[in-house]
Amino acid sequence: MKFSELKNSGHWPTLFTSFLYFDFSFMVWTMLGPLGAQIGETLHLSPEQKGLMVAMPILSGAVLRIVLGMLVDRWGAKNTGIAAQLVVIAGLACAYFIGLPNYQATLLMGSVLGFAGASFAVALPQAGRWYPPNMQGVVMGLAGAGNIGVVLDSLCAPRLAAIYGWRSVFGFALIPSFLVLVVYIVFSREAQVDVKKKRLVDYVNLLKDKDAHWFCFYYMVSFGGFVGLASSYVLYFKSEYGLSPVQAGDFGALCTFIGAVLRPVGGAVADRIGGIRSLYTFYALAGLAIVVSPLSHHLDYNVATFLVASAALGMANGSVFQLLPQRFGKDIGVMTGLVGCGGGVGGFYLASSLGMAKGYTGSYAPGFFIFAGLCLLAICGLGLVKTRWRTTWGALANARI
Repeated sequence: MKFSELKNSGHWPTLFTSFLYFDFSFMVWTMLGPLGAQIGETLHLSPEQKGLMVAMPILSGAVLRIVLGMLVDRWGAKNTGIAAQLVVIAGLACAYFIGLPNYQATLLMGSVLGFAGASFAVALPQAGRWYPPNMQGVVMGLAGAGNIGVVLDSLCAPRLAAIYGWRSVFGFALIPSFLVLVVYIVFSREAQVDVKKKRLVDYVNLLKDKDAHWFCFYYMVSFGGFVGLASSYVLYFKSEYGLSPVQAGDFGALCTFIGAVLRPVGGAVADRIGGIRSLYTFYALAGLAIVVSPLSHHLDYNVATFLVASAALGMANGSVFQLLPQRFGKDIGVMTGLVGCGGGVGGFYLASSLGMAKGYTGSYAPGFFIFAGLCLLAICGLGLVKTRWRTTWGALANARI
């Protein structure tokens, strides 16, 4: 596909503002991760508490994705996006002016930041509804590449916290939050498509479809792995190698960056060779990298394996969303919420299990090994569904399956 085709189709200002909204939202959604080491030292948190602290925004975002996904079909994506941004701005303001005095306050802040993570259920359908089926992989990948905001977190948050204190980071985040809100209000538009307003029962009904379960599981592994690792890198590198939060943040940013920027590449690869075939490759690479990552205590070796893992998981995210609109095009708002919820649950599991593994066994390895097993289960699941998918709805799709 040529760039001119993308530019001449749909509505590129909405695609850009969806990316921008998603990018900022991811930046604030995972900010407790890069700040986790400094907050943990101040509040004297255990490894298990730090793991749950960085995982709480992911879990909250998972649940809220269902809520916002439903509101997208009722209020419209733009109105829903504006409301979610206002809630996040209020949370940042409270954290800056009031602070996070104890462990319980960090969990409450994590719950509020979940509204930023739930932007997934707004930005992707808002952008995707403007474009035809054969462009969904690239479009969803470009909009979803906003998860590069996690990289900005890892680079900037520890540095700002080292200079001004970690509480001030929430204040600094208010500046781009207002700018993004204004740009989003001015330039984003709703696609003129007929959308049936969904109720909670519609989610329940969709969950009766076994394909919905498969998509939730596949995204639980791909996105859950990506965001779970992104939220845990600073804690991991600081704990295992005695790095400063800034140094750990730099390595975390490097690993997360490769996964974020390759998400649209994964979508494009899926458009070319088919989503199922591409997912086979990406899950295999991710699982292998995650298995071997804790087997050596050499920093360069560890960074290299995490680069491969994040890259593969990032591309797998794009591949899942190349397939999803082909199967559930009429219910993309609801399904984006459901699948996004699955991804959030996966991220919560990985981040919290790494903290628990470290706290109970003194090593992160058990958490990594179990998640690698989920990658293997995803590969087995693809083998179970590929023939049925390709001969039923896949045969009617205007894209490779």
